[in-house]
Amino acid sequence: MHDPSTTDRLEFLRARYDEGLAWVHYPVGRGGLGLAQELQSEVERLFVEAGAPDNKPGHNVIGLGMAAPTILEFGTEEQKNRFLRPLWTGEEIWCQLFSEPGAGSDLANVSTRARRDGDEWVVSGQKVWTSGAQNARFAILLARTDPDEPKHLGLTYFLCDMTDPGVEVRPLRQITGEAEFNEVFLTDVRIPGSQRLGEVGQGWKVANATLNNERISIGKGADREGGMIGVVAQTWRRRPELHTPELHDRLLRLWVEAEVSRLTGARLRQKLAHGQPGPEGSAMKLSFARIAQELSGLELELLGEQGLHYSDWTLVRPDHVDFTGRDAGYRYLRAKGNSIEGGTSEILRNIVAERVLGLPGEHRVDKDLPWKEIAK
Repeated sequence: MHDPSTTDRLEFLRARYDEGLAWVHYPVGRGGLGLAQELQSEVERLFVEAGAPDNKPGHNVIGLGMAAPTILEFGTEEQKNRFLRPLWTGEEIWCQLFSEPGAGSDLANVSTRARRDGDEWVVSGQKVWTSGAQNARFAILLARTDPDEPKHLGLTYFLCDMTDPGVEVRPLRQITGEAEFNEVFLTDVRIPGSQRLGEVGQGWKVANATLNNERISIGKGADREGGMIGVVAQTWRRRPELHTPELHDRLLRLWVEAEVSRLTGARLRQKLAHGQPGPEGSAMKLSFARIAQELSGLELELLGEQGLHYSDWTLVRPDHVDFTGRDAGYRYLRAKGNSIEGGTSEILRNIVAERVLGLPGEHRVDKDLPWKEIAK
């Protein structure tokens, strides 16, 4: 018996995982019961009502939304045993080492190299836009293992220990004043072969599974009037003196679009319960970014000169991003990143056009060239 009012927080979370009540749709023994994914919200509600501690999901977004489902799909039994439980309980925070200065939207063009040395891989390169790297114990890492292959084929996926020698994390200050992002330098970092995820050269396939989960996680939305639409709607109701017909029309349009996005996300999650995430998640993330940016702009217009106030420009390295807990100026500036992080809106439009709508693909002249022959 684990009474949430008397049991140590970490002990309670570990017990919850062991009983299959972490991710109820995961397999038995992996924090789940093999049940329908839509039951998760009911499980969460019951734990909240019981006053149980949660695993602070906002502090481990990369781990819970991206690393865990990827490890579940591609990991060995040993990897699942080692990583899933402490990931879910929050004992080990994760980050993502994918993007590079020369390979952002064109992720397959990464140049971070991994060479085999006996039972280990030696990794060197630079990664950028790494959210939460300053707090992370582990990272999901995409590196090039064969420069003689075309860029999509010469990649391999690793699980990197961020405390290993040769890993250096430097903050990147953003327009908001914070440094939630980082650049990471890898210098002869030695990764055991047991921490390779998937087969050698299968990195692009594994990374695409991660990216699909990421876009669904970012674009999944919240409850009705949750997130940005809830903030702006509350401001509208609280400040009737700020109303104009034009702002009212825009708010109503965005309220409807946010609700459509929420319902579309619910339908997508039902589909995911019977399969794997597909490119439809790109459409959800694309919609989320546009609506969030429009809402943050509308909020500034609604507040007038008051919306120009900015509470704090201190350089901090936050544990998590609080989109709705700060002031309107922060939300407006932070929303600019929504169309960049998790795949730029331009790239996502290509994915939707080609993989969802079936339109002709963009001409790619370097697709079949060996990576080392591509102009850098």
